[in-house]
Amino acid sequence: MCAAIMATKIPQAPKVGMVSLGCPKNLVDSERILTKLRSDGYQMSPDYAGADVVLVNTCGFLDSAKEESLEAIGEAIAENGRVIVTGCMGDEADAIRAKFPQVLAVTGAHQYEQVVNAVHDASPPVPNAFVDLVPEGGLKLTPRHYSYLKISEGCNHRCSFCIIPSIRGDLVSRRIDAVLREAEKLVAAGTRELLVISQDTSAYGVDTRHEPRQWKGREVRAHMTDMARELGQLRAADGAAPWVRLHYVYPYPHVDHVVPLMAEGLLTPYLDIPFQHAAPSVLKAMKRPANEAKVLDRVRKWRDICPDIAIRSSFVVGFPGETEADFQYLLDWLDEAQLDRVGAFRFEPVEGAAANALPDAVPEEVKEERYQRIMERTAAISAAKLQAKVGRVLPVILDEVGEPDEEDGSIGATARSQADAPEIDGNVFLRDVGDGRKAGDRIAVRIEDADEHDLYGVPV
Repeated sequence: MCAAIMATKIPQAPKVGMVSLGCPKNLVDSERILTKLRSDGYQMSPDYAGADVVLVNTCGFLDSAKEESLEAIGEAIAENGRVIVTGCMGDEADAIRAKFPQVLAVTGAHQYEQVVNAVHDASPPVPNAFVDLVPEGGLKLTPRHYSYLKISEGCNHRCSFCIIPSIRGDLVSRRIDAVLREAEKLVAAGTRELLVISQDTSAYGVDTRHEPRQWKGREVRAHMTDMARELGQLRAADGAAPWVRLHYVYPYPHVDHVVPLMAEGLLTPYLDIPFQHAAPSVLKAMKRPANEAKVLDRVRKWRDICPDIAIRSSFVVGFPGETEADFQYLLDWLDEAQLDRVGAFRFEPVEGAAANALPDAVPEEVKEERYQRIMERTAAISAAKLQAKVGRVLPVILDEVGEPDEEDGSIGATARSQADAPEIDGNVFLRDVGDGRKAGDRIAVRIEDADEHDLYGVPV
């Protein structure tokens, strides 16, 4: 006798209605919004009655267009009641809310992410593995167990060697609830390590005056410390907290408030700080902050608070005008700073960069000689710091697990410690990891040996 076949019931997706007013540019914006919502699993409703939420994409070019937009908002509220306003009139949010206090949210033109987030808040999507075109964690080019989390675009700095602002513009921070929602989805989809990235992570939220948003029933600011604290409270289905690693952190004063979160275990004890140089004259030519002595004091305080903190940075050698004395100053500074991970680059002119016009270019052979010297110096510092870890038990995350050896069946693996970001820092090479291990597993290992950049160990 055949067993009864149990049918899988597909949950009903929420429906969105759209009223699009104004010019063809507005129509394109509406199409982009609906495309994103459709990829998130939403259905479209042709009428007010069938919609769980209605979007009104407004026009504000002329007074008559504004009046038409207000009428459309009023009609949507009368017919449906759950209305989100976007488009050109979004810049007049106070006027819209004064006339229609019932609206759920108001966003401006081209604010695609904000309006999609508003729809998610008003009528959350229903994830379904059978029909979703895109997995909940999104499409990834990185391994499943770690993910990059971009929190902003652009940069407000005007470093003379950099053209990022001319390519990506000034700082534009994402909404804090959007950042946290993405992080939550990534962790739910299997991410065990979040790598927070931007052009300037410390400046997150400056452009929005650290605008707060509701998250999990509480108000959270768009600020690096608030974001870091919330990310540190995320948990996977098995209750494990992901590693949270901060990249591109400028040493603003509020970074001092992030280090205690590392000591508490909420954040991975790791800071990626782009110092670029240490000599005051070179920093001035680079248009970078020139407070290298104060930074050294702060690094010491960070290590007092969190002894295991790993600090990585990158430096440019051969910058126009860099003298031998400037370079020696940098080497002496590195001896004092004892940074854990260092990358160095020979200065190269980039089309459009202001530094190209600076006098006293450094000859290529001098650049190369200085590059070799800084790499030797930092390798010696790294070797000593890694040697001090021999004999310790450290947590690591597995990146790759090998096949059993043909002779004795032993299995090796490539892992990283909390001091190692993927692709840019060192590795922990393991022996005898045993059966059943896979990429993304976090295990404790005893360090048996070290070289200039990598550690070697065995699971305890």
